[in-house]
Amino acid sequence: MATPRRRLAASAIVALSVTTGLVAASGAAYAAAPGGVPAAVSAAAQTSTQFGLPAPTGPYAAGEDTLHLTDTSRLDPWRPDSGYRQLVVSMFYPARQGTGQPAPYMTLGEAQGFVQYRVPAPYNVVPQDLTSMQTHAFTGAKAAPGKFPLVVLSPGLENPRATLTSLATDLASHGFVVALVGHPGEDSGEQLADGTITPCVTCGDGPGLPTSEQITDSRGLDVKFLLDQLLDDHAWQLGHLIDKHAVGMAGHSIGGAAASIAMQDDPRILAGANMDGSFWSPMPPNGLNGRPFLLLGRSEDHTAGGSDGTWGLTWAALDGYKRWFAVDGASHMSFTDVSIMAQEDGIPLPGYPLDAFRGAQITRAYIAAFFDKTLKGCPEPLLDGNSAAYPEVAIQQ
Repeated sequence: MATPRRRLAASAIVALSVTTGLVAASGAAYAAAPGGVPAAVSAAAQTSTQFGLPAPTGPYAAGEDTLHLTDTSRLDPWRPDSGYRQLVVSMFYPARQGTGQPAPYMTLGEAQGFVQYRVPAPYNVVPQDLTSMQTHAFTGAKAAPGKFPLVVLSPGLENPRATLTSLATDLASHGFVVALVGHPGEDSGEQLADGTITPCVTCGDGPGLPTSEQITDSRGLDVKFLLDQLLDDHAWQLGHLIDKHAVGMAGHSIGGAAASIAMQDDPRILAGANMDGSFWSPMPPNGLNGRPFLLLGRSEDHTAGGSDGTWGLTWAALDGYKRWFAVDGASHMSFTDVSIMAQEDGIPLPGYPLDAFRGAQITRAYIAAFFDKTLKGCPEPLLDGNSAAYPEVAIQQ
């Protein structure tokens, strides 16, 4: 289908504006200073909020590194005049407890972009709130011994990679290496190796913007390049931690759609998960060649027979182990850190009663269980049906 980009983010924009107050400003309002660094945040935000993510629940600590990678085989698809495609990747890994230093949630430049692009002036969020946000990840942490499955995470459109940090740290604490990918030009700002902050080229409305299919196809290429760098070219100093034969991918919103595209193009990805994202391209006749896939979404749109018909079509075409769960009371952002920030800032969530920390708990539990089963071979009864521990979650089909 040739769906305009403006339709792609419609549900996300509605969810943000209605349920969190962290809304997307117009493209014109996102002013950048020379070099791509966002302009100063409005002086209307005079007070600050102390944000903190939930602690990881596994036995390991979560270490964190940042990788800057350049794909010299292609130009940046959204800003070809800027040169080759660059990626910013947060690598989370199982680490020894009590080592390393607390990792920032975002750099100051990234936080400035997020606040300016996502937070309207009446709310009391300043960039320093985000840089000092407690993530429970540690830079320079000593790696735990062993090899671990790799899970690639891709965020939703307009959301920087940091907004999946809660999920990434929890997966690392349960014995996964996590590559959390920033896709420059597709969110409020990623800080490149030279310090510049990338503007969001694909955001907003209007003619000439990329289609959803173009964005998911580009993310598929981003992920293929990333896997080449991690698995073959030893681009990460801790690459010895990765079990090359146990690779999965999950994403939120368009990142979830990109997971299915990446799996179609790269047989190294053995399992995938979509968190509340529409599928923008049909599944091929052979499905995913028997590889497992998880659908985890809000009940408002993503129950069987619900308003997002792409889930039913994709479900029918999946030809391997598959599970579909709908979360009652969840908003589109309940699967990310954005809902936590909104709740901690005291912004009400009318129509979406699920507590933000409960949403994180559900997301972490089901994503970890899925990859425990499909990449580690562990039995996971949580995936077999409805669970008394999570009454908000209902299995579909």
